[in-house]
Amino acid sequence: MTCQALWDNTGCGFSMESKAGGLPTVPERELYRSVQAMLPRETDIHHSPDCLNKGMLRWTLHKKVRNNPANGLSLLWVLIKELEKAERWASHEYIIPLLHTLMYTIIQTAYIPDELYKRVYNFCKRLLTYPQPYCTVGLSYARRLKTERVVPGLLYQRMVVAEQRLKNEHYPYQDRIFVLADPKVFSDSLAQVVLADIEAASASSPIDHMRRVVQHSIQANLGERYNGYKLAETLKDIDIEPYFQDVMATAERCAEESRGRVGNAPKSQLQKLCSNVITSVNSETASAGPFDCPLPNPEMSFHLWTEELDIWREVAKWLRSSSSQEQFSLTPEHEDPELGDLPSDLMPPDKARFSVMSNDSGIERDLSLAGDASPLASIDSGCGTASWDPCKSEQDSVRLSRRGGMKVKPSVKDSVALLQDTLEGHTGGLGYSRGGGREATLQRGAGSNATQTPISKQQRLFTARIVVMGGDSILGHLAKAYYCLRKREARRIFLTMKVNLQFYYIPVCTVPTATSSDKENHQSKQSLCTLGSFLSIVDPWYNCNISSLGCMIPKMAQMTNSSRPKEPFVSDVISYYVRMGQQPVYFNIYFVKITFSSMTKETVEDVFLTHLEVDVPELRNSSAPMREKQKKSVADVCGALVGISYKKVTLSGRDTERGLPMRTTGANISAIPLSAKEDLNCLTLLLKEWPGKAKNNSTDFKIRSNNIKLCLLDSRSSLRVTLDRDCRRTYNDVQSIEIVPCLEPGYCIQKNIMSKLNLGEDEDVGLSKYMTKGLPLPVNTFAGIIN
Repeated sequence: MTCQALWDNTGCGFSMESKAGGLPTVPERELYRSVQAMLPRETDIHHSPDCLNKGMLRWTLHKKVRNNPANGLSLLWVLIKELEKAERWASHEYIIPLLHTLMYTIIQTAYIPDELYKRVYNFCKRLLTYPQPYCTVGLSYARRLKTERVVPGLLYQRMVVAEQRLKNEHYPYQDRIFVLADPKVFSDSLAQVVLADIEAASASSPIDHMRRVVQHSIQANLGERYNGYKLAETLKDIDIEPYFQDVMATAERCAEESRGRVGNAPKSQLQKLCSNVITSVNSETASAGPFDCPLPNPEMSFHLWTEELDIWREVAKWLRSSSSQEQFSLTPEHEDPELGDLPSDLMPPDKARFSVMSNDSGIERDLSLAGDASPLASIDSGCGTASWDPCKSEQDSVRLSRRGGMKVKPSVKDSVALLQDTLEGHTGGLGYSRGGGREATLQRGAGSNATQTPISKQQRLFTARIVVMGGDSILGHLAKAYYCLRKREARRIFLTMKVNLQFYYIPVCTVPTATSSDKENHQSKQSLCTLGSFLSIVDPWYNCNISSLGCMIPKMAQMTNSSRPKEPFVSDVISYYVRMGQQPVYFNIYFVKITFSSMTKETVEDVFLTHLEVDVPELRNSSAPMREKQKKSVADVCGALVGISYKKVTLSGRDTERGLPMRTTGANISAIPLSAKEDLNCLTLLLKEWPGKAKNNSTDFKIRSNNIKLCLLDSRSSLRVTLDRDCRRTYNDVQSIEIVPCLEPGYCIQKNIMSKLNLGEDEDVGLSKYMTKGLPLPVNTFAGIIN
């Protein structure tokens, strides 16, 4: 079955009408076959057509529930039976997909009997005895089910309120999705198709969302004891906001009262309110079955991530617009002048700041006509990218332009906030332990560690979900932007206090050519999307849903309007991903210091996430066969002479420093393993030898390390360095590079502050003793890493 056939069947069979429109109830046997068809198998080949279709089958299954609420309850019984069967047969590979499908169905289902709630809750509790990631996912869902069982419909209510930013005084949390696409992969036509898909899914008004919340809360509590269709028609003709506020207030009060209590008192209060609502709107109470209240897709904004776009400025704009209400407003002390609304208000965080001695009084009328025409004064002005022009008019020269001061030393409150943030998101398996020493294990960190945090989690009202689509180059762009944000937050905390950042990744490559074979296209995707290929290996459900989406997106621009899905598909899958993908996998960000051969060029400091490539341009131009008559140098025959010093990592933690000179034609430094068996949280250096000099036809020399220094010893050659396969981040005429794990900027500031008080001692003291040293980038998946 092809993807196009699935789209066509969905468009013909499932319109957004209710059950009254004539959509039949799907038999339980057909739901069982659909569940079996979408489950990942051990025999599945990554990126094969059968594996890619499983994501489409999952989408089609949830569409059946969305279009007819009667299908939801039948699907829940099928799923819990399959989960219990997987538990009996020790088929652990099916638990995560089935459990995510079940929870997503619970949120959308109109009414669930208490017996089913209890059965699912008990299963999630039994998962606590399982290893990671099953116990983490089971604990998360058990907590949600415990509250949902006491206050039915609360998950749906909170999700819609947060994602649609519905004004209320009882649940202040808000979410926003920022979709960032790689302009090298997304052409104008493809970007327009994805943008149209996202816009089509967000056509409802806030009043419609409020009406859905009220309708869903009533039927979740009262079940089929009322005429759902009559109530839906009646709610369209009244002012829904007062009823919405009453439902929100009662549900949140019941959720608060249910903490630490066992009983049906809160549930009875909510049922009484729902009965009063039905009475006040004069709705019939005759049973006529549930009415569909589809779960709307969250608000999304689509951007092509060009050099001009600053994602943190977009997040700050959303934060300010969402904080306009009086009770959620930002205080002046938490405002960040570097995240202003105007382009001239933002100084790139990776730009150097210069201190200039002022000779004037600071009063504009006291300035001389000549003004301050120094280049440093221009760089330190409001726009960090403006060039100095000595030929300014007299009016411009006397204009006083000053920037707000920057607090280099953070306050105690800011330091504690940074400490909480590092403990919440950066613990476990990151190559460095708290306090600076390397951990004995090289296991990659994965999964939520909220239960292991010794400090209570900081509550943030806003959640920005950053979804990047593209290859390794856009991930490198994200890692650099994240590193610059952490540097700025370490100096003056702003977003960290208010916004919870969540990162998601959809691997998308360019459209394969018609002449390329399937094997070549698969190899091309693996080489350009190494991080996505790794996540597909360690998380099969990610491979079925997200990698499949990445393969389908490039083909959508080539389809005609009739062959495209009749309903939003890309936004539906993204919504499912950000809602259910809550288990992060941590990837270290690496710091690289680049020194050039020319003494006039200053040293460059940069970061990378997935890949660093080193080659010798002179050797590419001198790769003629040996039979040619012209005489070749040793460098042309054997490669350039480089000196390599590194610290070899071992599983025991007893790292040893080594060094050697070697002739090579290039090097590949990768931070992402090719398979789960080789997954070590370190760098893999592959040195390429000349094929004629290699022994046993092996042209690679492999080194595993986290600290690598490579220096060119041949003065007649130079190196070219490319970061994260991004041609825009290529450095020529390079003499040496030095790579170390990127340090958390907040840790560095705390260590510098305490080192001045401890006479330069190297040991960590104060808050830096409890902060994580390394800076990882967490990418959310459905299960983390399944061993």
